[in-house]
Amino acid sequence: MQKITSITKLSTKLSLCLLLGMILGGISGCNPQKKANSNQLEFWTMQLKPNFDQYFAGINQTFEEQNKTVKLRWIDVSWSAMENKILTSISAKTAPDVVNLNPKFASQLATRNAWLDLESSVTPEVKATYLPKIWQASTIEVCQESKCNQQTFGLPWYLTTTITIYNQELLTAANLTQAPQTYVELAQAAQKIKAQTGKYAFFISFVPNDSADVLESLVKMGVNLIDESGKAAFNTPEGKAAFQYWVDLYQQQLLPPDVLTQGHRRGVELYQAGEIALLSSGAEFIDSINNNAPTVAQVSAVAPQITGENEKKSVAVMNLVIPRDSDKSVEALKYALFVTNTKNQLAFAQESNVLPSTTEAVEQYIKNIEQQPNSLKEQAKKVSARQLEDAEILIPVTKNVHILQKTIYENLQAAMLKEKSVDQAVQDAAEEWNSLKDN
Repeated sequence: MQKITSITKLSTKLSLCLLLGMILGGISGCNPQKKANSNQLEFWTMQLKPNFDQYFAGINQTFEEQNKTVKLRWIDVSWSAMENKILTSISAKTAPDVVNLNPKFASQLATRNAWLDLESSVTPEVKATYLPKIWQASTIEVCQESKCNQQTFGLPWYLTTTITIYNQELLTAANLTQAPQTYVELAQAAQKIKAQTGKYAFFISFVPNDSADVLESLVKMGVNLIDESGKAAFNTPEGKAAFQYWVDLYQQQLLPPDVLTQGHRRGVELYQAGEIALLSSGAEFIDSINNNAPTVAQVSAVAPQITGENEKKSVAVMNLVIPRDSDKSVEALKYALFVTNTKNQLAFAQESNVLPSTTEAVEQYIKNIEQQPNSLKEQAKKVSARQLEDAEILIPVTKNVHILQKTIYENLQAAMLKEKSVDQAVQDAAEEWNSLKDN
């Protein structure tokens, strides 16, 4: 298995465990035994073994040499098991001291006060070393007893930005000289590609618990998903226009029919088979295409991610969080800052084909890429890294955001299948979300 296998999961579904509600409800009331006190600092990551054994052995040894009273224990958990394991461990008060999670999932527990608030623990000077928009990905408003305040629940670690990987032969056959850059151009390209080649332009998943690409597309089209109070803000002309965009493409048979039932992985398969012209994915997928579809790889090129008139670009973030119940919170924070400092982030990014999240590391990363051979993989890395300046988290970090995605996707599907009008689908989605907020 390639090194990037675990990293590629970052750009696919980040679903919540079915036990979330049950376990969240028990966080404050459960009082099992805490872990035995020792000098051991426990660190959990997601699916990074065995590819990064050497990397972590090196940085952990350095940290232990600099901190003689700390002994690190690194545990790697599979992607599919992490959510269940961390929820269970927090409920039982046996959680590790530092955990690798994504903000979308971590924010669900942040609203239950599960994580150490880093707002006052990290100095402004250290905070300023991270990309400002990326730092915001781990900041959320937490309300307790009618009092609300902003909390920072995690430190940014590694990132990915989606790019457009495209089949030059299919675009040429459709008389297209470049990959579409906007959703308007994408719709036009879809018509031309279907008419001239009989193939589809692209694949995007409308499965509720899979990729958030559709949700992000609404934001790129100028839609506000929620307002400051957390209520639905998408029942607007912009929201209806965005719904109509996807409905039209589907009903005009310009999207593969299985976009309603298959996830992002299906898009990768179709691109590798030469059945779609465009793939919205991370630079890390270039290795997969080279290995699985060398013929397609030979005619592939890369372009920035597709956006709207607002030119917004999305980024996926992985962070490090510290459980509030850790009895080694000082040492845990010190270690989390060590893992995410510029030197270590740059080394990890270069080894894993992801992007760092400190400003200095990003600048050095781009300089290093410029010195590499101009292969498809290096081109993809350049495009991906250069987008970071403008990239941001497009999906609001808010409680139950996974339900927001599910609500919008299900109603959008209903409109695509002609079970509802676009207006009704938008209205129903807004009412369903607002009903949840009211309860």
